[in-house]
Amino acid sequence: MQQQADTTGEVCILNRSNITSRFGVVFVIVLAISVCFMSLYSIWQKVLPNQQMIGVGEEITAGSALPPAIGNNVKLHLHSAGKLFSVDGVDYKELTFSPGEIKPVASEPGQLKMQMRLFGFIPLHQMTLNVVTAPRVIPGGQSIGILMHPEGIMVVGEAPVAKDGKKHYPAREAGIQVGDLILRANGIKISGESQLQDVIDNCGDSGKHVLLLVKHGGKTRQYKVKPMQCDKTGRFRVGLFVKGTAAGVGTLTFYEPASQTYGALGHIIADINSGQTINLDNGRIVDAEIKNLNPGRKGQPGEKMGVFKGTVDILGNIEKNTAHGIFGKLEKGINNPFFSQPVPVLMKNQIKEGPAEIFTVLNGSKTERFSINIERVLPGEEYGKDMIINVTDPKLLERAGGIIQGMSGSPVVQDGKLAGAVTHVFINDPARGYGVAAENMFIEVNLMNVKKKERLAS
Repeated sequence: MQQQADTTGEVCILNRSNITSRFGVVFVIVLAISVCFMSLYSIWQKVLPNQQMIGVGEEITAGSALPPAIGNNVKLHLHSAGKLFSVDGVDYKELTFSPGEIKPVASEPGQLKMQMRLFGFIPLHQMTLNVVTAPRVIPGGQSIGILMHPEGIMVVGEAPVAKDGKKHYPAREAGIQVGDLILRANGIKISGESQLQDVIDNCGDSGKHVLLLVKHGGKTRQYKVKPMQCDKTGRFRVGLFVKGTAAGVGTLTFYEPASQTYGALGHIIADINSGQTINLDNGRIVDAEIKNLNPGRKGQPGEKMGVFKGTVDILGNIEKNTAHGIFGKLEKGINNPFFSQPVPVLMKNQIKEGPAEIFTVLNGSKTERFSINIERVLPGEEYGKDMIINVTDPKLLERAGGIIQGMSGSPVVQDGKLAGAVTHVFINDPARGYGVAAENMFIEVNLMNVKKKERLAS
């Protein structure tokens, strides 16, 4: 009886061991699947965009380029508030389908929601599809002179006031920092360095403080600063370096005839010393002529050296200084010898890896065409970095070394359509750099009828 009991007890122990072992295997498998799914989900969120632009009349191809192993197990659920898409001429508000099997067509401007579902029921990714009527534009390539008058004058550095053998920083001690904008001094609107110095001298001579209205981080505040007479210069100073007008040479990207809107540069204009964005009070663009080139080399960016022509071939205002370029209105249209008529615009999802062209000026005022290769279209939304481009044209490589300063804004054209603009050069490889997608430039000036803040918030 005892032996039987022992045997029975041993059998029970072995059964529990088997159950525990099997449970462990199942747990490991579930854990592995969960880890793989979470990894896939994390990668998915980084690779797939949250937003995509689609032109009216175009097929909705989101998800069709997925690898077969994934695409075969994914269902797309498309939803809209109105009849914004159709299949074989039939309008739909809601539809679930497999990518590649059915190709819905965007019917009219509006916003669609698309959810990707793994195995048809596990939410994997959600996208907003903005259906737009894309404008037709004339690609640029012309060199422009940029004249910007900031809102006030910018503090770009500090200069100690020498007094009694010591260094003093009156403005810093009052709370003013590099990057701040000085808007008014004693109630007077300040637009230049000499104007501010006159106010400081007058206060110093009369032994009074100067009241400075300063903008910092979008907020304004008034500071009370006591001018000090410098032993070296004999002038009254507050210990600051300031800068008023900003000027430079860039490239026009496009002109949209219907609204007379232009876009240029493809990136924001910021102060070179402080890195702060220059807030516009008023600004202009004018014709520029390229006199010389400093070719780019590894570790040393090149640049265009130009002068303002003083003619009225290109003349416009600057209304916006944004992360995707500067924008405004031209007083008259532009001519491009390579395009007799306005061209369509490529949405970012339509840009392909492969050959393309850029248009820019290397000498005088002559716009030239050069071959490039779009190496990669980047899925993220880092400003000015929607694609990586590589200069392949031997003439451009020989004359400029690749991408150089002053080339920012040079239009990128693929298959006869505007894809975007050159924005940055790789310091250690001047033949390569970044470009901004044209759709992002158009959103800045509402030429796509998509509000910027709604796009970025989703």
